[in-house]
Amino acid sequence: MSKIARIGLDIAKKWFQVHAVDGDEREVLNRKLPRDKVLGFLAVLPPCEVALEACSSSHYWGREISRLGHRVRLISPSYVKPFVRRGKSDAHDSRAICEAASRPDMRFVRVKSEVQQAALMQHTSRQLLIEQRTAVANSIRGQLAEFGVIENKRIQNVGELVRMIEQGDFHLAHVPAIALAVIKVLAQQLRALDEHLAMIDEQIDAWRKASPTAQALKTIPGVGPLISAALAAHVADPSVFRSGRDFAAWLGLVPRQNSSGGKERLGRITKHGNPYLRRLLVLGATASLRWLAKRTDALAEWTRKMLQRRPARLVTVALANKMARVAWAIMMTGELFRKEASLATA
Repeated sequence: MSKIARIGLDIAKKWFQVHAVDGDEREVLNRKLPRDKVLGFLAVLPPCEVALEACSSSHYWGREISRLGHRVRLISPSYVKPFVRRGKSDAHDSRAICEAASRPDMRFVRVKSEVQQAALMQHTSRQLLIEQRTAVANSIRGQLAEFGVIENKRIQNVGELVRMIEQGDFHLAHVPAIALAVIKVLAQQLRALDEHLAMIDEQIDAWRKASPTAQALKTIPGVGPLISAALAAHVADPSVFRSGRDFAAWLGLVPRQNSSGGKERLGRITKHGNPYLRRLLVLGATASLRWLAKRTDALAEWTRKMLQRRPARLVTVALANKMARVAWAIMMTGELFRKEASLATA
């Protein structure tokens, strides 16, 4: 068998597909392996390049395969799809992964460490709990509305409904006991979710205080404790981006291009990349507009000029883009945000 130069590995729950090529890009093998045989198969091979699609378990496999001496390459699934020549199958997918990894201009994903994945788990779990809390709160609102009990919008106002339920408020006297029993269960679940969220927020804040990068990012106007911790956790190595614009593009905060024939047409933002970070940055930019009149830094001056020419909603997205670029520069240099600095080169 010819010496293997690169492997495209399509991972799954039980069966993994291996597609290997030699130095002349000729296929050496294409076979299935059970999950428990993959590392044993790779352990006996000479060091080579192993490419995988970036997914939830790919970082674990990337770390394990790296320990065997191989060079691991993680590729975004959206970059692999154009190389699938026929219908979808494991064999075609592994061949496409292998071919995509051969491209000199291909962008790869860094393998995350266990510590980084643990930090990211705090944010993903927090977002899940927020969604569950919203669903439970909406259920309480909706069910009480069936009996004419209405409360103002916003999640903090649901606390008044919970208080009424737990204390047996006279406004709920007309609600049937069976319905109240069910709503009390939801109220207890809502309280438990709030407690769990508070615990995770404390863990995130403790992680942020221990991270010099997160501390530096917090000096950016509009970037609070949660956003700074999320940026530092998601971007362990900012040098993978060539510039601040590349980082903003990775977050999907740059205009979508539809240019042809020398005519440049820019549309709405692409919304590619990490939706969690993009949403946090837009929310941070929106919040920073409330304090714009009290600020005199260069970022505030730039924002005021934008507001004279563009609607506020568009400005918040543009400001989020600018904040992402500033964040990349701070992560690269380790410096703090300088209020007197010019943003012309940001």
